[in-house]
Amino acid sequence: MQFYLNGYAPGDPDIQKKELPDAVDVLVIGSGPAGALLAAQLSTFPGITTRLIERRDGPLQVGQADGIACRTVEMFEAFGLSQQLLREAYWVNETAFWRPAKADRSRIERTARVQDTEDGLSEFPHVIVNQARLQQYLLDYMYKSPTKLEANYGLEFVGLQVESEGEYPVKVTLRDVNRRSESVVRAKYVVGCDGASSRVRKSIGAELRGDFANHAWGVVDMLAVTDFPDIRLKAAIQSAEEGNILLIPREGGYLVRLYVDLGVVDPDNREAFRENTQEKVIGIAQRVLRPYTLDVKSVVWFALYQVGQRVTDRFDDVPQDQAATRLPRVFIAGDACHTHSAKAGQGMNVSMQDTFNLGWKLAAVLEGRAGPELLQTYSTERLAIAQGLIDFDKEWSKIMASPPKDPNHPELGGVDPQELQEYFVRSGRYTAGVATHYAPNTVLTAEATHQHLATGFTIGMRFQSAPVIRLADAKPVQLGHAARADGAWRIYVFADTSGERLRKLAAFLADSPQSPVRRFTPAGADIDSVIDVRAVFQQSHLDLDVGQLPAILLPRKGSFGLVDYEKAYCVNAKAGDDIFDARGIDRANGAMVIVRPDQYVSNVLPLDAHIALAAFFSQFLLDRH
Repeated sequence: MQFYLNGYAPGDPDIQKKELPDAVDVLVIGSGPAGALLAAQLSTFPGITTRLIERRDGPLQVGQADGIACRTVEMFEAFGLSQQLLREAYWVNETAFWRPAKADRSRIERTARVQDTEDGLSEFPHVIVNQARLQQYLLDYMYKSPTKLEANYGLEFVGLQVESEGEYPVKVTLRDVNRRSESVVRAKYVVGCDGASSRVRKSIGAELRGDFANHAWGVVDMLAVTDFPDIRLKAAIQSAEEGNILLIPREGGYLVRLYVDLGVVDPDNREAFRENTQEKVIGIAQRVLRPYTLDVKSVVWFALYQVGQRVTDRFDDVPQDQAATRLPRVFIAGDACHTHSAKAGQGMNVSMQDTFNLGWKLAAVLEGRAGPELLQTYSTERLAIAQGLIDFDKEWSKIMASPPKDPNHPELGGVDPQELQEYFVRSGRYTAGVATHYAPNTVLTAEATHQHLATGFTIGMRFQSAPVIRLADAKPVQLGHAARADGAWRIYVFADTSGERLRKLAAFLADSPQSPVRRFTPAGADIDSVIDVRAVFQQSHLDLDVGQLPAILLPRKGSFGLVDYEKAYCVNAKAGDDIFDARGIDRANGAMVIVRPDQYVSNVLPLDAHIALAAFFSQFLLDRH
């Protein structure tokens, strides 16, 4: 058997790797969570050529981020990956709080156990699974997709140049890390997901600004024997003099992660914290946990890092003073444009939300469904979210790193442990990932003129699912799970009491030349490929006849013209979960809730606002007839 003819390549020589083509639609730099999710989303579009490159010689194996917010699990449901994630993950059900004992401050005692996520926040829990597994879910999804997309490993980004003309205007230079040879790839768009030291960020002249570092932590994934009673609960532990620990149980029932406080970073010697060895960090943890013991049997992963809060002033290659004359071609996401602590578990989650926001927009532009101006909304929307994260993280990190207040010596300062607990509870929506709120500063988010018709579906926030009964087969389902990561918009039509307004809207959507469904769906494509219309009725499923549904709710699809019976739902009266009550829907008048491909509510309209609905979509979708 002969191989390595053109240079050494790691891995199984029987597996023929896909070569990187000379030109691609989207080149994604970095296979971390942000890059993997973007590539997975784009891999579902057969007409889009996507490539994902990574300088490592293979997939991540261990370590790094691990907290998966409720909102991220909702997002993974759109990829069909939530059940696999939930099966493997540790579920964070409660958080315990420990502080110095009143009788003996050299020992710690539990002060509270609180529910980790408030009831009704999401149908999914907050979970823990290591980053390597999370990325593998996405890599597997890519490989099973219509494009059979695989990452190209052993390639690093060297530089890029954006040219003014040509079908593939971004010229990217790459280096093979094994052969040390360089090659050039042309792309329509480039997305840098290459971490805090991002070369893509530097190539477009963007800079991270903010606090470089102010605190250091050690992180240890371990297998250990201990008599600490909350070893299988998430725990915030404050000791009197030895520092603080954030304890995170890991998946599998045995593994646990400790974030160990290493103190303030010396601004004159920022690298001094690296003198903390694995043994020193474990020793600190053992002292913090007194009177309990910690016998570490095996260390799976160890790292040291500094806490810094920084963000760039833009997430694309267009300087603010050129925004009126240039359209973006290069984007950055994740740590490449915002860095923060790991204490609130937001880094990986917000990074993937970055590219979930960007992915459907790239697909819409590349498939001709929207003009390239749509891509300007990425930086506008996500920069505001990142700045909010930085502001939250500064306060959260300060509280987590502060010593507990000594009631006998309040003049020494510190944080009251009760304050830490209360802040944790107040911040629950933020750490669950459901606090993101897009302001009406782009064409994608409308003013809240008709918000009163559906008060539980806040414009600019994620579409929160609720239980319903699918009419055709009487199956209890979550309404939000109808959404797939397929780039389609959703119109959820909540019926009025008589149903008359719904019927008129259905007729408009099916037959009127002004219907956005008719205007923006390409000839020959399935009727729900661009705008997917679904309806929720107030009656029980036993009181409705499927055969009497409007045609738009029984669309014929595919090469055989088969009927899709999964567009109509009813309230889940048997379980007492009436979505009209739960989400504040106006029963008499009904409502339309328009939801973006990334599951955020764009608009709420009356059922008879036909022209307003058409005008909303005409702001960014292109006629296809």
